Amino acid sequence: MSDDDKRSKAEAELEREIRQGRKFTANEAIGRMLGPGAMKGGSAVSKVQAAEIEIDTWLRSNLLDSTGALQALLPRQLKGSMLLLNNLDQPLRALADYCQRVLASDDRLEELVRQADVEWGRRMDERPYFNKDGSPPHPDDPYTNDSVRTALNRVLRRISEVTGEQFRSTKP
Repeated sequence: MSDDDKRSKAEAELEREIRQGRKFTANEAIGRMLGPGAMKGGSAVSKVQAAEIEIDTWLRSNLLDSTGALQALLPRQLKGSMLLLNNLDQPLRALADYCQRVLASDDRLEELVRQADVEWGRRMDERPYFNKDGSPPHPDDPYTNDSVRTALNRVLRRISEVTGEQFRSTKP
């Protein structure tokens, strides 16, 4: 038996002893499958996922939203969008661009409010209060055109504070 064979068997035995009693994880399995050094200098998270996570995390810390429906909805709106894909290194820029687009169009704003109402209803297990043309908003509706417009303008102001960039906003 050669020295290499003896060393290989000794290393295998040592490895078995070390692993004995340890919990085997999915990360360890992936690491073994890819081999040593496969992740060297790399990230297990793609740039797209990292950008999506950054937006989601930032919104949780910076968007006042008592029910969380808008916080959940905005990242979903950006997921896989060209706005995000064109700004992977600046995900907050993608969020700001999205907010500006919504604020620039009454139709887009109304659609976002409708989706926020649906999300709220799903989360609260209640029937949502949808806006009705010509009628004032329901007093218990947490997502009205005005409240969502105000929230998006706050997001733009906060992104401006963080990035130093100026973004167009509309009056609340």
